[in-house]
Amino acid sequence: MRLSDTIERFIKAMLEEDAQEIELKRNELAEYFGCAPSQINYVLSTRFTPEHGYIIESRRGGGGCIRIFRMQQSTADQLLYMMNERIGDAIDQLSANHLIQQLLERGLVNRSEAALMLSAISPQALSLPVTSNMKDAFRAKILKSMLLEVARKSRNG
Repeated sequence: MRLSDTIERFIKAMLEEDAQEIELKRNELAEYFGCAPSQINYVLSTRFTPEHGYIIESRRGGGGCIRIFRMQQSTADQLLYMMNERIGDAIDQLSANHLIQQLLERGLVNRSEAALMLSAISPQALSLPVTSNMKDAFRAKILKSMLLEVARKSRNG
C-alpha cells in the first residue's frame, strides 16, 4: 500500500471517531508518517476535496493547523462554500474558468448559466484600464454575486 493511501485511511479513521470534523497539525502528521509535509498536502488536496465530500480549513504558521470537515450540505451550501473558500477576495481567469467547469460537471449550474458566468468574467468583459490584481478582485465579486443568485434559486426550488 502506498503512503498516500495509508495517510488517507488514517485521516478517515480519525473522522469516523470524531464524527464530522477533526483538527490536525501538518508537521506532526508528517513526523508520524516519516514523510515531508508536502506529502500530507498532496493527500489533502487530492483526496479530501469538496468533490469527495470534505472541506479543509488551513491555517499557516505554527506547524500548519488543518481542520477537516465532512460535508453534509445541500447544493446551495456547496455553492456558498465555493464562493467563500475557492474564490476569496480575488480569483484569476484560469482558476475562475476551472471553478465554473467544476460547477457545470457537478450539476450545480446548467450550461446556460455556465456560459453566462464565463462571459461575464471574460477578458473582454474585464478589459478595463486597471491592474490585473484589480481585475481578479472584480472577477471574484462578479462570480460571488452570480453564485449567490444560483444558491438562492437552488434553495427556492
